[in-house]
Amino acid sequence: MPLNSSPTPQLVLASSSPRRLSLLAQIGIVPARIAAPDIDEATHAAELPRDYVLRIAVQKALAVPRAPGEVVLAGDTTVAVGRRILAKPDDAADLRRMLMLLSGRRHHVFSAICVIGDDAKPRTRVSDTIVTFKRLSAAEIAAYIASGEGMGKAGGYAIQGRAEGFVRFLSGSYSGVVGLPLFEARALLESAGVRLG
Repeated sequence: MPLNSSPTPQLVLASSSPRRLSLLAQIGIVPARIAAPDIDEATHAAELPRDYVLRIAVQKALAVPRAPGEVVLAGDTTVAVGRRILAKPDDAADLRRMLMLLSGRRHHVFSAICVIGDDAKPRTRVSDTIVTFKRLSAAEIAAYIASGEGMGKAGGYAIQGRAEGFVRFLSGSYSGVVGLPLFEARALLESAGVRLG
């Protein structure tokens, strides 16, 4: 091995999300291992959506033990209407409230990434995507709730599923709305020395 060469860093995905795993696969990246972080994702008082999503991504990355030669990638996505953060719905009533709020309105989807390599320095990026929903009828909202797709999703919807039919306008990163902005992820991983496919 040449004196100047070093082993390619191994990627650790700090997420249990199958969506993030499949998004990475789209750009030829397969993590060496997956480790789900266990952190408190509660918002702080008066915390802005961009600040919140960035803080959570960094905390997730820091919460996963990293061995020498490993690079940790963590991400977080949240939906915001103005300064109001729409987290994952608690139940069907909460999901209905979110869909009614999003109906016919523009909202932002913030998707943050944090990468930590051997230098232990968090590298971060935040993708801000503008999404506008069509005006939803009561029947459309009821049908979407009944599908079960919106539960467990930030903002109460999955753009890669039935909710894509609600999207009248999108400006930004589609993959960021799904859960991991691939342009930003690729740039950060390259800067950390991860070999990309």
